[in-house]
Amino acid sequence: MVIGHSHIDADSSLNVKFRGAEQRSVASYERELTQNRHTEILLRAALAQGETQLRRKDDLIQQQEILSRETGHRLLNDLQMIISLLSMQSRASANPEVAEQLAIAANRVSMVVRVHRRLHSRDGVEIVAFKQYVEDICRDFSTMLSANESPKPVIVVDGIEINLPAVTGIPLGFIANELITNAIKHGRGRIVVRLEPDLEKGYTLSVSNDGVALPDGFDPTACKGLGMKIIRTFVERIGGQLQFGRGNHNQGARFTVLFS
Repeated sequence: MVIGHSHIDADSSLNVKFRGAEQRSVASYERELTQNRHTEILLRAALAQGETQLRRKDDLIQQQEILSRETGHRLLNDLQMIISLLSMQSRASANPEVAEQLAIAANRVSMVVRVHRRLHSRDGVEIVAFKQYVEDICRDFSTMLSANESPKPVIVVDGIEINLPAVTGIPLGFIANELITNAIKHGRGRIVVRLEPDLEKGYTLSVSNDGVALPDGFDPTACKGLGMKIIRTFVERIGGQLQFGRGNHNQGARFTVLFS
């Protein structure tokens, strides 16, 4: 009797549920359908608005890219004019020391132009294959060096390839540029640019040359030259560390930048 009573109660419960579902009116279904259609209209409107905003952003990005390219071209033209003026003043100066400084300034601006052009050829790149990047810079140096300079310095890039974020690789490129400039100016013989891993810091970039060794007590922070100031500034920007000493066989000089 107990089992039968439970069976009847379960059937009654099911019948109530089914009867409740069947009692929904047509009007309730219409109201639900209307609400769903209203929701769909709102979603479509929101989607259309989102697509419009995306198109506007794309247009702004394209305008900024065009403006950036135009600004870059104008900058290059202005720098070329500066190079021409410096070169003309260098040739016209009767003071050999002034002429040399003007020529050095013209070469430095010329290197900035070359680096700028290389950066434009890598628009949008986030990773720099740094060894290849330095090899390109050294190739530019070899092109710029006077054909009458004898013996003509030989620049060698050695070590591993390092893929660096552009925010690190580009400042390191300027550091390498200044270190090579100093090596050409103060050293002689072969100049070696080396990229190596470092267990503590991550990586090292070193530039060494033959010639007269660094004097005892040499302090790069006391140097008043623009090149060393540029080097120290960029080393600080990438959170690196600058070391210096003598090169192979206790000759020449070696500057090393440790960075992560």
